[in-house]
Amino acid sequence: MDWHFLDTGSLTGEQNMNFDISLAKNCLPHEAFFRLYRWDPYTISLGKNQSFDEIDLKKAALDNLDVVKRPTGGRAILHAEEITYSVVVPISIELSAKELYQKISIALIRGLQMYDNTLQFAELESVQPNFNEVLKEASGGLCFASTAKNEVKFEGKKVIGSAQRKLSNVILQHGSILCGTFHKRLPEYFLTDEKTRDHLRNELGSRTIELETILNTLVDYKKLKEALAAGFQKEFAVIFKEKKILESEEYEV
Repeated sequence: MDWHFLDTGSLTGEQNMNFDISLAKNCLPHEAFFRLYRWDPYTISLGKNQSFDEIDLKKAALDNLDVVKRPTGGRAILHAEEITYSVVVPISIELSAKELYQKISIALIRGLQMYDNTLQFAELESVQPNFNEVLKEASGGLCFASTAKNEVKFEGKKVIGSAQRKLSNVILQHGSILCGTFHKRLPEYFLTDEKTRDHLRNELGSRTIELETILNTLVDYKKLKEALAAGFQKEFAVIFKEKKILESEEYEV
């Protein structure tokens, strides 16, 4: 298996989702990808089964936020001060989807630990919540309001949220590594009453944590990307074949 590492910088919401889908559509049986990226402008993404009707699209536009659908499931995320990762692998990989999900999370933890020793206490969630019940709660539309089994947490709070989906002959998994606190503004963009927004703010505040909060300093994004790539190579026992992406290249669905 040839593993490629892609650092595609900052793209719009639509470009980022198209890029992941394009990787999945064009992935050959002998290759796999680990991609890191950011968002410009900041973007609200919804799970594939969520409705745009949940979001105040006019307010999002006024605040220069993109709003997009992800090809994976899950719930709403405000992609802002974070590094987002995606992994695309052919189903021929000798891991089940659940095993792959867990192994990717462990690789990300290794990367966090390489970035700063304080993050050695990052760990996997061991319990799977009842998502049918979670979705009935007022915070059911927020990805970071609950932690799924094998997602990454720190001191009991979610720091990485991930989602996975099989697309034809490949598995696509992507997720958000929270760095700063801007993501907590997501409730401002839900079409709901102020009481519910306050509840959602409290949920995000009590159930999530960011690297800058843990470390009490700004994140060095370049250093973090390098650490995540190194952690991934170590956990998967691979050496990346770096694939350069030209700005002129377009990735269409």
